[in-house]
Amino acid sequence: MSEKEISCVGIIMDGNRRWARAHNKPVFEGHNEGYKRLQETIKWAREKGIQHIVAYAFSTENWQRSEEEVGYLMKLFRSILENETQKMIDEHIRVRFIGDRTRFSEDLQKGMERMETATKDLCDITLYMAMSYGGRAEIVHATNELLKEGKEHTSENDFLKKLWSYPMPDPDLVIRTGGVIRLSNFLSWQSAYSELFFVDAWWPDFSREEFNRIIDEFYRRERRMGK
Repeated sequence: MSEKEISCVGIIMDGNRRWARAHNKPVFEGHNEGYKRLQETIKWAREKGIQHIVAYAFSTENWQRSEEEVGYLMKLFRSILENETQKMIDEHIRVRFIGDRTRFSEDLQKGMERMETATKDLCDITLYMAMSYGGRAEIVHATNELLKEGKEHTSENDFLKKLWSYPMPDPDLVIRTGGVIRLSNFLSWQSAYSELFFVDAWWPDFSREEFNRIIDEFYRRERRMGK
């Protein structure tokens, strides 16, 4: 693969709640629309030959949201695990979950394992769902794993093998919707040389045209990677 080909796209799916409020809908409707938009985006990525999508679905900080909203998000997540697996298989989408799984209930942890196992073969695109994920927490986790092995010195290659995301490729580009210009603890290690794109539209309004525009702009950028 050349430097200019896209292997992996990271997405910070921001704006679901603001979209819902702007449309006089309950917050959960924004999250529902956000999941639909993710499904569409996977199709657009496949059309471009992109093989990896990593979506920031639920951060370590999101646990601090209201009990009602967190409860709904867990209900939506459970529904996806229980009802979407066959669809993922039929559409040749492999699903992996990256993040601190210990924060989830036992049934959700088992559901994640089942979906990962069921979708691991015959896929042409992989969806990495960042759930209970934080870039700093991931780095601390990897460090502690190396310390458990008694490592006093390590390499970048050894370190990345302990990341929750391994062996996901580093994102060539990261897209954030919602008009906010920051990464918010997303892929802190992996995004060191990612091209960044910030979009004003809320995530449920993100369009194929905007996605294609970003891909076209990526190819126009010069990626020197420090050279």
